[in-house]
Amino acid sequence: MDHAASYVHGASPTPLLGETVGALLDRVTARWPDRPALVVRQQGVRWTYREFHAEVERVAAGLLALGLEPGDRVGIWAPNRAEWAVAQFAAPKAGLILVNINPAYRSHELAYSLNKVGCRALILPRAFKSSHYLDILRGLTPELDASPPGGLRAAALPDLRHVILLDGEAAPGTLRWCDIAADDAARKRLAAVDAELSFDDAVNIQFTSGTTGAPKGATLTHHNIVNNGFFIGEAMRLTEADRLCIPVPFYHCFGMVLGNLACVTHGACMVIPGEGFDALATLETVAEERCTALHGVPTMFIAELEHPRFREFDLSSLRTGIMAGSPCPIEVMRRVVREMHMSEVTIAYGMTETSPVSFQTVPDDPLELRVSTVGRIHPHVEVKIVDEAGRVVPRGTTGELLTRGYSVMRGYWGDEANTRLALDASRWMHTGDLAVIDDEGYCTIVGRLKDMIIRGGENIYPREIEEFLYGHPDIQDVQVFGVPDDRLGEQVCAWIRLRDGAAATEGSIQDYCRRHLAYFKVPHYVRFVDGFPMTVTGKVQKYLMREAMEAELSEKAGR
Repeated sequence: MDHAASYVHGASPTPLLGETVGALLDRVTARWPDRPALVVRQQGVRWTYREFHAEVERVAAGLLALGLEPGDRVGIWAPNRAEWAVAQFAAPKAGLILVNINPAYRSHELAYSLNKVGCRALILPRAFKSSHYLDILRGLTPELDASPPGGLRAAALPDLRHVILLDGEAAPGTLRWCDIAADDAARKRLAAVDAELSFDDAVNIQFTSGTTGAPKGATLTHHNIVNNGFFIGEAMRLTEADRLCIPVPFYHCFGMVLGNLACVTHGACMVIPGEGFDALATLETVAEERCTALHGVPTMFIAELEHPRFREFDLSSLRTGIMAGSPCPIEVMRRVVREMHMSEVTIAYGMTETSPVSFQTVPDDPLELRVSTVGRIHPHVEVKIVDEAGRVVPRGTTGELLTRGYSVMRGYWGDEANTRLALDASRWMHTGDLAVIDDEGYCTIVGRLKDMIIRGGENIYPREIEEFLYGHPDIQDVQVFGVPDDRLGEQVCAWIRLRDGAAATEGSIQDYCRRHLAYFKVPHYVRFVDGFPMTVTGKVQKYLMREAMEAELSEKAGR
């Protein structure tokens, strides 16, 4: 039979929200002033919406009082804590553009990010784990110690003027977060700025996670992230009674949009279990705070399910949440539904450049579709699947996923060349993801265009082999990728994490695959590893795995 074209449009009776981040918070606070807004376990913070709103207004006015002007960029280089959530709403309320800096960055990456977008201010804690942020910054700016607060002039960071410390005593050249002052003049200035803002103004710069090369600064507007957060919460059926546990990092869309904005758009409570992910702290927080929702990438859910104390915690309050960030193993999804009581858990798919979500499952979707697809198109978003010539392919056919609509970024900050590569003349965002849309509109992500393995002319999608291997009783986690081969072009390689006590061999894994998969899909190379190279957000960096295997094979060949 003839299949319809692989084009879907999220027609919706629910209109887009035409408001800024600040106007959203004003409206929600007026409606639910006494509902809990933010709980931060490690800081002892418990704020209602009225209290959260007051802190946002203080900081927003205080940033303007420092001399920052609408359109200036303010970097935040910090793990998850109360001040991050406040800055997420305070900066846009003041017309400033918040720049998310990866907490794992060191001096080279920090300097690149701050200089790329011309940050005027930087918010940071003294340290977190092995990252001594203030010391790293001092290494770049020896001028800091001799500078008055707000008067930094550093050769390595020429645009930076203000360094705002989140904790501890004041240090030379810095201002403490708690000392940000908002007098009557600053509050009047804030009201005047707020009234002039447009929801199409840039509000946030997020650097792509660097799985494929140098980070690029995706520039997002109020309209992008407010609406995406709202429709994400709608798909989860969030209400003001919900409490969402957010262990994923704020600096990434998963934390700040799927987490914080999904909550605030619905008057729900943001619950922060710790500065960085810890499986035990997350389980404790869900149980203690009676959270109704939990977010995570697959590796986080695996760590929670496999934790030796998992059975001790009452997770019966859980109902929903999102698993996203990387392909979700079907068996892990089933265990989350069964063992963590998350009967309405959803899968979401997207990318930073699209604010981020384009597809999401909903609770009404049959479980089989919720564990095997990323759902259907989000409201007010368009997607088409195209072949190498840019033609829309029939339903059921693999091609590259392109998306268009309110969610698509303005572009990469200061980078016209890469913007033109990603966004075509018709404003379609070229995602680089390989996908299939079925006759019912459900989308399956097959892999990355760059990850597809071509072995002897056969197109092989790593995701298919990974899903198969997740069914092996000895395998806890697996990643499949291609490595160069002189004869066939590429060969299939699998890196495998075994369960504790398992004793599989390369030969036994290959035999298992031969019984069930076409010969060309059987991994030619199998390596057993303790972990995978990952970004802070849990995205596996297959290019680093590929480089490691290429080096190993070259050494063996004596090259």
